[in-house]
Amino acid sequence: MLCRTIISAVAVSLLTMPALAATDYWVAKSASTKKCEIVEKKPDGKTTMEVGMVHYKTMAQAETAMKASADCK
Repeated sequence: MLCRTIISAVAVSLLTMPALAATDYWVAKSASTKKCEIVEKKPDGKTTMEVGMVHYKTMAQAETAMKASADCK
């Protein structure tokens, strides 16, 4: 009985860990240097401005959006 409980707990934790570690990416433009960068925290609107109003699930999606953005050229 105890063995089943432990195995179940381990299985549930292994399945939920990737969801908890998910990272979102934003394309942000620095207010001082006017250069774009990809950040993992939502821009604050003072030191960095959000380019577009979208967050991306992968770094590749954010890079593609940054290259396509007119604000980052």
